[in-house]
Amino acid sequence: MGLALTVGALGVLVLFHAAYSTIHYRGLLKITEEEFSGPPFNVVIELFVGLLLCFWAALTVPGKFKSILPHSEENRIVSLPANLDFMIFNHRGKVFPVELDVKLRQ
Repeated sequence: MGLALTVGALGVLVLFHAAYSTIHYRGLLKITEEEFSGPPFNVVIELFVGLLLCFWAALTVPGKFKSILPHSEENRIVSLPANLDFMIFNHRGKVFPVELDVKLRQ
């Protein structure tokens, strides 16, 4: 997890450097009185590298994904609470009819 956080921080720093480089480039264009048509190619490459580093860190920092399959052995056992006093059955769902006669088009 420490490596992923370091890579994520590096990715953010690369993105900030690309932003600073673009601002510096625009300042140079104002001095030479040229029109800004887009950032230089090396800044675009730097943006993609920073983006990839941030994506990789965002996918690896949270950890291992849990299975959502119903018969998976990794699932937690979900049971009803021992105290049933806090279970509420008087809610907005009672407005809907119990049996819906809606047929799906196939």
